[in-house]
Amino acid sequence: MTKHKFLVYLLAFFLTISTNEVTGQRKSKNKTKPIIETKTTLVASPKLVVGIVVDQMRYDYLTRFWSHYGEGGFKRMVNEGFICKNNHFNYAPTSTGPGHTSVYTGTTPATHGIIGNNWYDKEIDKEVYCASDDSYTSIGTMTNAGQMSPHRMNVTTITDQLRLHTQMRGKTIAIALKDRGAVLPGGHTANAAYWFYGENEGNWITSSYYMNELPKWVKDFNAKRSVDEYKKPWTTLKDINTYLESGVDANRYEGLFEGETKSTFPHDVSSLWDKNDGYDMLKATAYGNSITADFALEALKSESLGIDGITDFLAVSFSSTDYVGHKFGVNSKEVQDTYLRLDKDLERLFNALDARVGEGEYTVFLTADHGAIDVPNYLKDNKIPTSNTGMGSMKDTFMEFLKFKFGTTDVVKNISNGQVFLDHKVVDNLDMDLDDAQETIAMELLNYEAVDRVYTAEQMWANQYTSGIPYILQNGYNQKRSGDVLMVLKPGYIDYSETGSTHGSAQIYDTHVPLLFFGKGIKSGSTVARTEIPDIAPTIAALLGIAFPNGTTGKPIVEVLE
Repeated sequence: MTKHKFLVYLLAFFLTISTNEVTGQRKSKNKTKPIIETKTTLVASPKLVVGIVVDQMRYDYLTRFWSHYGEGGFKRMVNEGFICKNNHFNYAPTSTGPGHTSVYTGTTPATHGIIGNNWYDKEIDKEVYCASDDSYTSIGTMTNAGQMSPHRMNVTTITDQLRLHTQMRGKTIAIALKDRGAVLPGGHTANAAYWFYGENEGNWITSSYYMNELPKWVKDFNAKRSVDEYKKPWTTLKDINTYLESGVDANRYEGLFEGETKSTFPHDVSSLWDKNDGYDMLKATAYGNSITADFALEALKSESLGIDGITDFLAVSFSSTDYVGHKFGVNSKEVQDTYLRLDKDLERLFNALDARVGEGEYTVFLTADHGAIDVPNYLKDNKIPTSNTGMGSMKDTFMEFLKFKFGTTDVVKNISNGQVFLDHKVVDNLDMDLDDAQETIAMELLNYEAVDRVYTAEQMWANQYTSGIPYILQNGYNQKRSGDVLMVLKPGYIDYSETGSTHGSAQIYDTHVPLLFFGKGIKSGSTVARTEIPDIAPTIAALLGIAFPNGTTGKPIVEVLE
């Protein structure tokens, strides 16, 4: 063999080896073995997503009442799913309308525009309600209680995005005792949103925004009068002597139903019925959540949710927890009993989902729309700084200041939701710069005992806050809808009655709420890293592989998803 041929054969040998390595082949016993490639699952495809918002649920209700819960409700979600232990609202005011909207839009009032349950509308110079819309008619009642729509919400919801993604074939059904707890989560495209009208009717109703008449199954449900089963004394689910996680039953911190002389168990619903607006009384008992669960179970069946390959969405808000908290306070036996009974209702719901949709075929998240503060008188009795006199006690002094400084009180048009709205025309006629007027008023308010800090609209416009109270306020500040001066009361200070609990502030007792996920596509585990309410919608969107709501500012919680 010549030297030239030897070099050619040698080159061919090395080329053969290189080619086999590049193409991913190995020769062994004359067999070629391909390299194994791993596959990435783009999406989880649950048949149904269930969003649960528990109105006024503080995070510590999970831990305080843990030993009383059964295995099938809250504990099932924690043990089988993922819990975010440091979950917060990242804006104020913390109330029901903004809360539900932020959960479902993945953003804050600064973007979605629902800045309160009610707010002063600067454009039309009057107060508006977050869900009201008199261009529609009531369906299921002769009252105006059904004149609602989501038209004041500026962006899409996760429920909207799912409808769009499925070419409107996936259903969205939203349910709550409160109209705003159904209308806002349902989004702009819901097939239906239902809420409960009490007084002398006790029916589930809706708006002509969604339909021209109630479906037969809703009419049948109302006609069945199953709600009347709850017209009975409210007694404790367990022996009240075992309720060691709440205060004594007889105390001065709780409100009374009309006609009661004491706020202790049992509460005789039947004898108090007429004095407490009939069926409306049930909202302020633990039974209101059971009524909601009953209707949600009927919707699951009658709307055939989660039975095919196209993902549906059931949005459920349990509102009675809020009514009970407002009346009796967060440390009451009534609140504890309400959560123990809600745990049973959650178990009923999960069992029905297992049976109808299939265990492991649905995904659930549970959170709250805000927290709540302890009753100030209770805190005071335990030597904690507090007061239930906020802006109300300052109003006369403030009006006198306006007369002295500006020569008129007309410079202020409205005070609500912790904000002062100025009349910009009056300020201009006084030959003042708007930012100077804002600062002058802010400095005055800072002198008042209950006020902890103040910020002006100019500061909200000019700065980008990234932490603390100003960050929370800025996320709640909508340039078109919010006021000129923003007030923050001291921790423990509220504008409220002598009894019961409330919410609405930027303080941690109002922002810290639970966040639980479980079901298809969800890991088992927990995190103490900070998560925020606007993170929920993009997390669900990432799980489903659909577009984020169009105003999203939150981010997916990566630890949650498989």
